[in-house]
Amino acid sequence: MRTRLQRLLAAAGLCSRREAEVWLTAGRVRVNGSVARVGESADPVADTIEVDGRRIGAEPLVYWMVNKPRGLLTTRHDPEGRRTVLELLPSGLPRIFPVGRLDADTEGLVLLTNDGALAHRLLHPSLGNEREYRVTVRGRVTSETFARLERGVVLEDGLTAASRVAGVGFDASSAATRFDLVLREGRKRQIRRTLAALGHPVVTLVRTRIGTLRLGKLARGQARLLSPQELRALRAHAERLRPSAPVGRPRPSR
Repeated sequence: MRTRLQRLLAAAGLCSRREAEVWLTAGRVRVNGSVARVGESADPVADTIEVDGRRIGAEPLVYWMVNKPRGLLTTRHDPEGRRTVLELLPSGLPRIFPVGRLDADTEGLVLLTNDGALAHRLLHPSLGNEREYRVTVRGRVTSETFARLERGVVLEDGLTAASRVAGVGFDASSAATRFDLVLREGRKRQIRRTLAALGHPVVTLVRTRIGTLRLGKLARGQARLLSPQELRALRAHAERLRPSAPVGRPRPSR
């Protein structure tokens, strides 16, 4: 799939999209031997993409998963020196990056890799890759509220996409409702903002699945390599993803 170079460089964990534009303007990026310009696209699988003469993806591809504890940031480096998920990995690995983000207060599954093509497909908003979360919120959530959550909720950045709810349970001792929530989009703090808008602030939030990859019994704060079976299933899943109709557009005002 051909994609803007700014997005590809950012998906590879090399820089932000804005930084990528600066690199392109400076002539630091080449595609198939030719200097690339801002606005150009490339296929990360079929094309050779280089930054400062170094090919993206030239290092051996590695795939790790971690169970992120609360408080760690899902980024390679924090300018303020706060702890990141990279601290959970062994030393000596190639330069890898998290595939997507969890906010600092959210726990659970994070995939880290240097496979930019796979990361791009898993994160592309039009492909609708599923993420699953175990959610605990304050109060007893009614069936009507769950129906609203599944249909979509209007936030300041538009209508959220349809979602799925399962495994609902209410704990009277803590006055909290627990349930599994499956999303196909990943806006910033989307689950927390949506449930707050519905009157049920989030108490705990744990990501348990990305596509076919499941957190399973991996202990909090631990990391491991993906098994060959997990990697084959995830790659096959990513290749099956197809663009869907645009979702999450704001409802027109009247």
